[in-house]
Amino acid sequence: MNSTYFSDGLPTPVPDKQGPATPFWQGLVLNTLRIQRCRRCQSWQWGPEYICSNCHSFELDWIEVEPKGRIYSWTRVWQAPQPVLATATPYVVVLVELDVAPNVRLIGNLLGSGTQDAQVGAAVAGVFEHHAASHPPYSLLQWRPAD
Repeated sequence: MNSTYFSDGLPTPVPDKQGPATPFWQGLVLNTLRIQRCRRCQSWQWGPEYICSNCHSFELDWIEVEPKGRIYSWTRVWQAPQPVLATATPYVVVLVELDVAPNVRLIGNLLGSGTQDAQVGAAVAGVFEHHAASHPPYSLLQWRPAD
C-alpha cells in the first residue's frame, strides 16, 4: 500500500541545504512545523529569508508552531501537470493561513477525494507525509479537514 498521497514517480523536491529554508525542511522530517519569527518586532514571515521583511532585522528565529489553520484560498486541479498524476485528478490544492502566525500562508494538498467540498475559512490540520525511500529522503506538509 502506498503511504503517500500521490503515486511514486513525481520529481523529488530538493530543498537548498544551505538556504534559509533548511530549518523548515528539517522540521518536517521530525513531524514539526517551523516558521520564522523576528526577535525584534515579533513578526511572523513566510517564505524564509535572512532578514525580517517587516523591520529588516537579522534576528530571526525558527519557532515550532501547531500545523493548524484555515483555508484562505483553494483550487481544484483537473489537468495533470505531470504524466504520473494523470490518474490522480481531480485533486484539491489549498492555501492555508496558520492560526498562530497571522498572514503566514502555506500551500499543500487537501487530502481526500478530489471532488470534496473546500470552503474558504474551513479549519484544517497538517499531516506530515514522509518519503524516506526517496533519494534524498524528504517530507511534505499536506492538509486534512480538522475534526
